Parts: sequence; C-alpha cells; structure tokens
Amino acid sequence: MNNISDKIVRIIRAKRRGWVFSPKDFLNVAPRSAIDNILSRLAKKGFIRRIEKGIYDFPKVSASLGILSPRLDDIANVIARKTGDRIFPSGAMAANLLGLSTQVPAKSTYLTSGNTKYKKVGNRTVILKHAHIPFIQGISFEANLALQALFYMGKENINDELVKTCARQLSNNDIFSLTKAAPLIPVWMVTVVYKLQRLLNNG
Repeated sequence: MNNISDKIVRIIRAKRRGWVFSPKDFLNVAPRSAIDNILSRLAKKGFIRRIEKGIYDFPKVSASLGILSPRLDDIANVIARKTGDRIFPSGAMAANLLGLSTQVPAKSTYLTSGNTKYKKVGNRTVILKHAHIPFIQGISFEANLALQALFYMGKENINDELVKTCARQLSNNDIFSLTKAAPLIPVWMVTVVYKLQRLLNNG
C-alpha cells in the first residue's frame, strides 16, 4: 500500500499545485477502494484538500491569502471526467469568446452532453446544463463553440454582420466541417452554416 500511496503522491506533485482531480484519475495505479482510502488519508494529513465527495485538489497557496480556491473550470472538467460527459462553455460565454456578444456572463455555468447538474463547492455553485445543441464528434472545439454561440444568440438576432464576425473567428477547416452538424441542428442554423461556407468560398 505504501508503494501505491507514494506513486499517487508523485503523480499529484508532478501535476503541480492547483490540480483538481477525482479517484478516477488514478484507476491505472490501483483498485478504486485502495485509491479512496489513500486520498482520504492524504486529505486528513492536509497534503490535498477534499472539495466535495469524490473531488479533491492539490491547492495553491498564496503567501498573503493562504490556501486559494480551485478554479471553477477545473472543477467542471473533473465532474465531466467522472461521468464521461463532455463540457463546453455556456452559450453566453461561447458568444462572448467569438465576439458575437459583448456580455460577459458568469463563469459558473457550463454546457454538458449529460444531464443537468448543480454542484455546490464551498460557497459557489457549478451549474452544468444539458446542451440543447449536441456536441458534434469529428469537428473542432471552435466549430462546436460556434454552434453553441449561434444557438444562444437565436434566429432573430442573426444578421449578415454577425455571420461575418463568426467567420473571422473560425478557420477554413472549422467552417468546412460544420456541414457534419446539419442533420442535428435546427434548419435556421443550417442556413447560417451555409452562409459561413459561402463566405469561405468567396474568399
């Protein structure tokens, strides 16, 4: 058991402070029951911190502020890894990242391919909302981001200038690959995808 514990400690140290993880991240090291026991002991010793059931971090420490809170992005990613779901920024965040909206949304909401979940982490809540537009396999993160952003903006708010702005944020391959999404998205979004492609073809 000591050898397993030492190996887990080495892995955690190698990831460096700020890493957020779950027992699932060590399943290639030992059986789940052994991992749970080791992580519980390491948390009691103060080497790692238990954020909530099944989620830990190797906390960053500030000389002036003490132990820092984990990043919500990292917590959301761990929750997704535990369930095997995919996550993306919220539609509002996707629209902001692509320059389609100047609104800066709260970063505690994410889209997920799984069921909607609300996770309380200290005095904060991480919200994973089921995505109405599916994440398309075989296309880039940026292309999927564009689909979520366009859906968030809504049919009534899509105009030629917004389509041009979206096109400027995507590579040629991103735009070309969006045709794979056509069978899975609303008809009005398919029309936007074809507009993006026409912009690409017209240079």
